[in-house]
Amino acid sequence: MAPSATQIHRPIVISGPSGSGKSTILKRLFADHPDTFGFSVSHTTRQPRAGEQHGREYNFASKDSFLSLVDENGFIEHAQFGGNHYGTSVKAVKDVAEKGRICVLDIEMEVSLLSFALVFFLGWGAVYSRIGRLMTSGNQGVKQVKRTDLNARFLFLSPPSLEILEQRLRGRGTDDEESVKKRLDQAKVEMDFAKNGDIHEKIVVNDDLDKAYKEVEAWVVDDGKYGS
Repeated sequence: MAPSATQIHRPIVISGPSGSGKSTILKRLFADHPDTFGFSVSHTTRQPRAGEQHGREYNFASKDSFLSLVDENGFIEHAQFGGNHYGTSVKAVKDVAEKGRICVLDIEMEVSLLSFALVFFLGWGAVYSRIGRLMTSGNQGVKQVKRTDLNARFLFLSPPSLEILEQRLRGRGTDDEESVKKRLDQAKVEMDFAKNGDIHEKIVVNDDLDKAYKEVEAWVVDDGKYGS
């Protein structure tokens, strides 16, 4: 039997707490390997906004068709947010692999939210302005991906310590005191899960951005084998 697209182009799940440097490292990875990686396009039941196109920003769906796909176990993860349903389907990830690209799932577990980056061909700024935020519980998103047949690889990007993470979060100046404390509490849960669990194949400690990027890149590229 011929190998499936996701066996040849294995998806990569990158997770880590807010402030770990995921966005910066992924931006650099995509810039250095522009023809290698892709992001999946998520489903939503909300109405398209001006300038949005079906299949680009989102796969726009009716509530009935969305819930039918839920019943068919067609989603890696799904939830209701802001009165609308959002989800990333197994097919969306496989579609990226069918195009000969490796799908990257950026799973943001902080504050019980799962974030999937959405569009892989609009440029990085557009991608990160269109993140679908999905309600979930802690590390369940990673576990859900593990239970699929996507054959994904899992990497956790960790800050050197909670103390340094706190310095980074406060240095951004974007969070109030309550938010910083919540992020730190969630980061501890995530870091403990990554260290003691059996899901993440690789843990990279971001104590130096260039060093961490090279370590992530080396693991992802895998001497040109990309984990296959």
